[in-house]
Amino acid sequence: MKIGVPKEIKPQENRIGLTPESVKILVSEGHDVIVENNGGYEAGFENEQYINAGAKIAYTAADIFNDAEIIVKVKEPQKVEVDMIKENQIVYTYLHLAAAKELTEGLIKSKSINIAYETVTDNNGRLPLLAPMSAVAGRMSVQAGAHCLEKNQNGRGLLLGGAPGVTGATVVILGGGVVGENAAVIATGMQAKVHIVDKSEERLKQLTKIFGNKIIPEQSDKIDLTKLLSEADLLVGGVLIPGSEAPKLVTKEMLKFMKRGSVIVDVAIDQGGCVETSKPTTHGDPTYIVDDVVHYCVANMPGGVPRTSTLALNKATLPFLVKLANKGYQKALGEDKNFLAGLNVHKGHVTYKAVADVFGHSFVEPGEAIKI
Repeated sequence: MKIGVPKEIKPQENRIGLTPESVKILVSEGHDVIVENNGGYEAGFENEQYINAGAKIAYTAADIFNDAEIIVKVKEPQKVEVDMIKENQIVYTYLHLAAAKELTEGLIKSKSINIAYETVTDNNGRLPLLAPMSAVAGRMSVQAGAHCLEKNQNGRGLLLGGAPGVTGATVVILGGGVVGENAAVIATGMQAKVHIVDKSEERLKQLTKIFGNKIIPEQSDKIDLTKLLSEADLLVGGVLIPGSEAPKLVTKEMLKFMKRGSVIVDVAIDQGGCVETSKPTTHGDPTYIVDDVVHYCVANMPGGVPRTSTLALNKATLPFLVKLANKGYQKALGEDKNFLAGLNVHKGHVTYKAVADVFGHSFVEPGEAIKI
């Protein structure tokens, strides 16, 4: 198959869909790979490395979209890219459609085949292609939050880890999944006081085994969230409902109880955010203030560390891509229910129920859709 890797064009997005090593593996399987000129440059991958791995270099994105059977990206297609997607072309990337009506409508209209990294599952119901970027974003959330707490960033003027004789900041993490666990790794390492809120008692027990008395586990249905927010210096929003819009757990009214100069880092912003006052921002202009609370809502946080992120992402996505290219999408998806769960839009039909529900589209079972 012909596999195309365009340069990412979302603002401050410096990751790329394939590393040179991944290209080498695909070429060894008999596939043609086309990479856009300098597509990997900002992640530290040179054109020469891709050429040595067996790829061809294309000088425009249009050349890639015209020639490739599979488009491999990192972030959701931007409007100019959606306009280039062809009927029956396979798009393999993060999509986050539940928070993107215009994109969903564009992909439906294109009659392309769209597989979202974030809804591919494993046998335990986990999300293996989302996990590496969730881990990166979780770790970055505390790093970014600590920076935002500095006075010159309009924060409270706190050092997250405190100082000799001075208590560290209080961090409240909403969600004990991959984002929450990785946020806790950094927050506890910086010696902050860390609360993790989750609805699952079992998950909180697991986190307590990992972190011991370095965290305070909080079951969501047994706490006063407003009171907990009033104690927070840094709030990390790491709540996820696979493929669906994130629930708004923190209302605008609750912000009035938070400290002046406290910080919210809403990692769930890709899925609409779990804070009512959240709106997407960029690495170039990452924060804004509502009710004296600093909001950091960058929708592609791992794009800030593109080399680490690209390497981590490829380890997860490449095995599925090899199957997709070797077998064709119908056989690759048909043989693997977990991979099939990644199919969101297929030839004009919405094949992920949460997306169909949020936008009022008819839902077609993915297993039936691939027979069409």
